[in-house]
Amino acid sequence: MPIGSVLNQFPPAFFLLVHLAAFLIGAYFASRAFSAGTRMLGWGFTLFALAEISYMTYHLDWTVFLFAHTISEVLDLAAFILLFVGFTRAAASSSPTSPRQA
Repeated sequence: MPIGSVLNQFPPAFFLLVHLAAFLIGAYFASRAFSAGTRMLGWGFTLFALAEISYMTYHLDWTVFLFAHTISEVLDLAAFILLFVGFTRAAASSSPTSPRQA
């Protein structure tokens, strides 16, 4: 028996709710980031929200698992990179020893 097979007992609606909640969180953070003028963070959260939509396509039987999972992972990786760069830029610009403030 593979690890995690207990998840097979959950109905598909449970997984849709999980991904829907993650999508709403990502969309909210994207909206807040764009409103604050931090475009890189906004795009990072937008890509995360799009990845969640891609995951949902599998649970709705619109795509096969490997297609949805691959697209989602690529979007998540791009989101992770944008968020990392955005947060490090924000931290560097607020640092008292930052050359940008000199």
